[in-house]
Amino acid sequence: MKYLLAIDAGTTSNRAILFDEDAHVISVAQKPFRQFFPHPGWVEQDPAEILATTVGVCAEAIAQAQIDRKDIVAMGITNQRETTILWDKKTGKAIAPAIVWQCRRTADRAEAIKDAGYGDMIRQKTGLEVDAYFSATKIAYILDHVEGAREKAEKGEVLFGTVDSFLLYHLTGGVHRTDMSNASRTMLFNIHDLDWDDELLKLFDIPRVCLPEVLPTAAHFGSTLAEHFGISIPITGMIGDQQSALFGEQCFEVGEVKSTFGTGAFVLMNTGHAPIISEHGLLSSYAWDIGEGPVYAMEGSIFACGSVIEWLKEDMELVDKAQETAALAESVAGQNPMLFVPAFTGLGTPYWDPDARGTIFGISRSTTKAHLVKAALDAIAYMTADVVDAMEKDLQASHDRILVDGGVSHNDYLMTTLADAIHRSVHRPALVETTALGAAFMAGIGCGLYKDISDIKKRASKAHILSPTGADLTDERTRWKKAVAVTMANHMD
Repeated sequence: MKYLLAIDAGTTSNRAILFDEDAHVISVAQKPFRQFFPHPGWVEQDPAEILATTVGVCAEAIAQAQIDRKDIVAMGITNQRETTILWDKKTGKAIAPAIVWQCRRTADRAEAIKDAGYGDMIRQKTGLEVDAYFSATKIAYILDHVEGAREKAEKGEVLFGTVDSFLLYHLTGGVHRTDMSNASRTMLFNIHDLDWDDELLKLFDIPRVCLPEVLPTAAHFGSTLAEHFGISIPITGMIGDQQSALFGEQCFEVGEVKSTFGTGAFVLMNTGHAPIISEHGLLSSYAWDIGEGPVYAMEGSIFACGSVIEWLKEDMELVDKAQETAALAESVAGQNPMLFVPAFTGLGTPYWDPDARGTIFGISRSTTKAHLVKAALDAIAYMTADVVDAMEKDLQASHDRILVDGGVSHNDYLMTTLADAIHRSVHRPALVETTALGAAFMAGIGCGLYKDISDIKKRASKAHILSPTGADLTDERTRWKKAVAVTMANHMD
């Protein structure tokens, strides 16, 4: 039996999962790492802690499995995207905290670029909306705010990478590469030419020499130093987490849709070998290339999902466990008078309002915590439905199902509400760790363990299907859209 080790470098924790060649989970190890919020709307992480927890979970997963380490034929890396790290080429140490994808500190810079008339050019080249969500303005911020950083970057002495690239550099002892799926989320990568774009680099004032080499998602990126895990493991797959989930869900046909419910929620549709530049606020990204040419995805990004449930639990102390939210929501009879727009760090697709902040409507003396919990779960479902609606307008087609994964997809109330909102069934695979599975599949393709897509299809897991109940949510979604409009129209300075 051969094995594949997948690193799933998430937003709040890192995990390693060892799969056998038949895609069965052999062992899992996970460690959380800290988030820092130095100012409202700012989110930072410690790159050294990201690295340490990654190495730790890999070692733990390998030890748990009690297998011959030589049978681990390859490693795949999937990661939180857009999060930006700059580090010293010689020492490998980060020169500043990692600026997380959720961070809004560069919103003013993004708005200035949009106001200057560059939005359409950037959209056509990158498939992205101009927004602080992406890496470009984050890179420029660090170069501008760390003394000497820009000069060193121009000499190639300071390097940039998203989390995948940072991990690769340290695991391999100095290989500076990324893959095209992650590169396509920087707002610096031309998704048609498949290269860093000189016009964009000039616009954001970022030296090309500090950027990593870009390879397809299935390729030989390098091999780990033996000192880390007692064996040198080839790294033959790297892919951004949402594209990895699309691959892990086996959405190989044009028009297939998945939604990953994690810290945020991300809805992706396979659009085939040509990118679609959206007219409805969606993003287009490079999805993967397994030797058959680039495959692209249309994406909707919802910034608040699991973070909403964490807020209910940790900050508001309304529940002891996240699992309690479903029962609380179901306890509310009839129409919920409360609406909640959880714009903690702005609104993503299809609204793209970085300045919007969370708003609650309909509070009365009879309001209970159950009303707020239900409003929070409904908001996640309605934001997802808004993205699906936008996708249908761009592709001019509808589909009879949506595949879901991620920790929050276990919430049956939320998934059933989504099914009713979009009038189609929700399919949740038995193995919801599809992000890690996608990275393992990618590494398997990259090392030759799997020959092609048909080889991977043989390893599909069964899905639990949640069908629409027939509830008519038309009025509820109309109220929701009014609440979003009011939230966007009433920014508080």
